[in-house]
Amino acid sequence: MLLKVDRIEKSYGSGASRQRIFQNVSLSLAEGESLAITGESGSGKSTLLHLIGLLDRPDAGEIALNGETITTLDDTGRAARRRDAIGLVFQQFNLVPSLRVAGNLALQARLAGKYDAAWVDMLATRLGLTDFLSRYPEQISGGQQQRVAVGRALAAKPALLLADEPTGNLDEATSADVLDLMLELCADAGTALVMATHSVSAADRLSRRAHLTGGQLS
Repeated sequence: MLLKVDRIEKSYGSGASRQRIFQNVSLSLAEGESLAITGESGSGKSTLLHLIGLLDRPDAGEIALNGETITTLDDTGRAARRRDAIGLVFQQFNLVPSLRVAGNLALQARLAGKYDAAWVDMLATRLGLTDFLSRYPEQISGGQQQRVAVGRALAAKPALLLADEPTGNLDEATSADVLDLMLELCADAGTALVMATHSVSAADRLSRRAHLTGGQLS
């Protein structure tokens, strides 16, 4: 089992203003499998991905990646696991504005010491970015920026890709194209995928689906 989330809980605030996001949430994911997390806005989809991606800590419960409990890691260990084993794709792209497309594509792979020029070149070709490698993010379209974000996340061939509404800012045709490419490239890299989405049609493209509502996952 690649990923195991075991009875995690998360709340924000304190006292009368304390808001429970979810409780007793569990899920598992095998190598190469894909899982869509659906739910209304505010249901906790992004929070769940942030916990799995070691961007936040649960109040209770455990998360294990490749058999290692990662919820108890210190900040250095958490940063290392994010760098080496987890790819992240956000709705807002989060590219480095001072780096050209080529530099953004290679960034995580270089940080992880896993840079493979042939694989990154293939990603650029498959993502339709070869004519834009010398441009800066502000010089390409939103759809192209999201393709760069997908390529950057997959350049190090992570065991797990977490995608938070990755096509939420794109038009319907571009969304479908980006999702197609992401699924194909995950399959090529052997990367498992957890994607938070409000789109039923996007969720149906993945191998499994779970719905987050009322603090529970079903």
